[in-house]
Amino acid sequence: MRIRVGFGYDVHRLSEGEEFWLGGIRINHSKGSVAHSDGDVLIHAICDALLGAANMRDIGYHFPDTSSEFKNIDSKILLKKTTELISAKGYSIGNIDSTIALQTPKIKPYIDEMQEVLAGVMNIDIDDIAIKATTTEKLGFVGAEDGVAAYATVLIQKD
Repeated sequence: MRIRVGFGYDVHRLSEGEEFWLGGIRINHSKGSVAHSDGDVLIHAICDALLGAANMRDIGYHFPDTSSEFKNIDSKILLKKTTELISAKGYSIGNIDSTIALQTPKIKPYIDEMQEVLAGVMNIDIDDIAIKATTTEKLGFVGAEDGVAAYATVLIQKD
């Protein structure tokens, strides 16, 4: 069995009047992500981690923000395509460990639903995707509520 590890990171600016998508679900909030797609930083970080682990470049290479094809796209579609790309190379997902850095809103009430949605998209067990949250203690762009960031580490395997 061949095991590989990948790491992903994404950040988006937050702005009034935008929808806030995180972990595949829409969260009611006064601000949302400014992005070419729906701006789901958690999904984007997971995609980058999966692609990196499989040595398949990054999310921008496969789904460029200069393409109208991906304008306002649901990031769950990008995640599904990413899992298909790594699967075509013979890899399956072992597990995902992720962290969202966000001052507000508190996302603890949404984590179970995010896990369910993301596990369904990737066709993995809910127990194979960990989602954690942290603030930055009001420091930096996250603390000032100007942005949101997400980190993901993945393990993929090939039999």
